[in-house]
Amino acid sequence: MRLPPLGLYIHIPWCVQKCPYCDFNSHALKSGLPEQEYIAHLLADLEQDARFTGERPVETIFIGGGTPSLFSPESIGYLLTEAQKRVPFAKDIEITLEANPGTIEAARFEGYVAAGVNRFSIGIQSFQARHLNALGRIHDPAQALFAITQAEQSGVKSFNVDLMHGLPEQTLQNALDDLSQAINQQPKHLSWYQLTIEPNTPFYSRPPELPDDDILWDIQAEGHKLLAASGYEQYEISGYSKPGNQCKHNLNYWRFGDYIGIGCGAHGKLTNIENRSIDRTVKVKHPRGYMTLNRPYLDHQNQVEEDDLAFEFFMNRFRLVEPCPKADFAALTGTSLTTPQQDAIGQAISNGLLAETANDWQVTSLGRRYLNTLLSAFV
Repeated sequence: MRLPPLGLYIHIPWCVQKCPYCDFNSHALKSGLPEQEYIAHLLADLEQDARFTGERPVETIFIGGGTPSLFSPESIGYLLTEAQKRVPFAKDIEITLEANPGTIEAARFEGYVAAGVNRFSIGIQSFQARHLNALGRIHDPAQALFAITQAEQSGVKSFNVDLMHGLPEQTLQNALDDLSQAINQQPKHLSWYQLTIEPNTPFYSRPPELPDDDILWDIQAEGHKLLAASGYEQYEISGYSKPGNQCKHNLNYWRFGDYIGIGCGAHGKLTNIENRSIDRTVKVKHPRGYMTLNRPYLDHQNQVEEDDLAFEFFMNRFRLVEPCPKADFAALTGTSLTTPQQDAIGQAISNGLLAETANDWQVTSLGRRYLNTLLSAFV
């Protein structure tokens, strides 16, 4: 068993308003934003988890939410400076900040870059007003384009445009128009994912009318062709990038790397070499509870059961287009495949969902289409 690379996820839970499809731990802002108070708790949270990292440098940071761009560049800069005093940063660290159009003023992107951010992920979702309204977004198409322009001019190393498809009453042409407009802005990375209806959301209790399965498949297929023809390489189920511009933080997730999770409801994964175990952590979910003095930030922690390791490993690893080295399974889980798991792999190969070489497994295009079927064999 070996220690994998280490990332850091920082959760900022507030947003201007809660979108009806969102099941993330986010809270509509009802009063002033407690930036300094919350950052003090984030740093204390980080200090507690830093003991378990084996002194590995943090190779990637992702500041997500909520809407992290509600925090000022000065606050983000202070957070990063103080975080580096508690955990070492790799020299070529990737630091991503999620930003939403409508919460960004012209000078703020430059301020975030000066603070140390070198990658933005901009939550566009759509360039069409009626679809933005249906999704409960607070920005309009003009603000979406303005945010991208500001990111381009900020000097940031890379930025991602987040787009959704399969939206209420969306046609194939609507989806391709969104995708074309995003491609025209020439971002180095595009996240393009299908809207799903999640429990405990307004969309779940009052479902909108979504495109049927045939239209959804056409959107996926034609969108993939358009992205490929425009020089974007698919490296993950919903991730496309220009060569060499994959999101390193997400790659670490899917390669079964370790990550500290700090902030309200943040999840973490840490490998314990001494116990030959993998521990998952979840922090206190509500801001009021998280920021209570003298209360532990950890809500609960559990060791992944040996019987669940194969599912957890493959659930992550098989999202990627790249081959999965067979040696990584034992190296990163500390276990060997059981006979039923080996049989499941053999069946997936026979069904055309997986391809195999002496050293690797690789999900086929058919396997990516039926990924849930492939993964269900390891439950």
